[in-house]
Amino acid sequence: MICQKIIDILQEQSPEQYACAWDNVGLLVGNPKKEVKTIYIALDATEETILEAIEAKADMLLTHHPMIFKGLQKVNTEDFIGRRVIMLIQRDISYYAMHTNFDVKGMAQLGAEQMGLQECQVLDITCQEEQGPQGIGKVGMLPCEMTVVECARKVKEVFGLELVKIFGIPDQKVTKAAICPGSGKSVIRKAITAGAQVLITGDIDHHNGIDGAAQGLAIIDAGHYGVEKIFIPYMKQYLEAHTTGIKVIGQPEKQPFIYQ
Repeated sequence: MICQKIIDILQEQSPEQYACAWDNVGLLVGNPKKEVKTIYIALDATEETILEAIEAKADMLLTHHPMIFKGLQKVNTEDFIGRRVIMLIQRDISYYAMHTNFDVKGMAQLGAEQMGLQECQVLDITCQEEQGPQGIGKVGMLPCEMTVVECARKVKEVFGLELVKIFGIPDQKVTKAAICPGSGKSVIRKAITAGAQVLITGDIDHHNGIDGAAQGLAIIDAGHYGVEKIFIPYMKQYLEAHTTGIKVIGQPEKQPFIYQ
């Protein structure tokens, strides 16, 4: 199957036009006419990831986060991004990224389903369509009333995490939750406005955390990777269901940092 046909299949799930204006999605490196027999899926196109794709004899690399965000003035081995681009070109690996378009069309819904949220609505609306508003994050009702600590335990359980960080009152009872996989600093105000009592997200710093808690919003920071890693098994299953004769490999789970 040629690369462009696979891109068409990916766009059926997350059309590129749903990406935020600042984002950079799509085929970032490679030939859309290349014949693809093996696809390697990861969250980030790190050098380690590319080496794993090479070892797997992949013809195409699919990631959530784009390796290239801004224009490159030079592509050489002295720059870590340039080095990765060269590695991909040398091995004739086509590289495709689906970032905020997948955030809008898949990521938050997946996270909400994992948490069992009901009566979900879009948290941060980015566009309007006939079928309703589209956007990043979801807000809905938890399956039952629970404390913030109990909600944190559920987050750890469903996303397979050892640790999460909690801002707010641990024994506060909550029934309405917002979830924004990845970085959620920008949706704190929207979560409060939507009536959420707890926000499940990542990349929350000290000031945003305590300020959110001061306004009555508990925040569970599960890490940027912690929730978004669901992209890998979901897209593996999606591609296996929508292609034939293609080997699809998901990167084994690995946190990008360690606790010491």
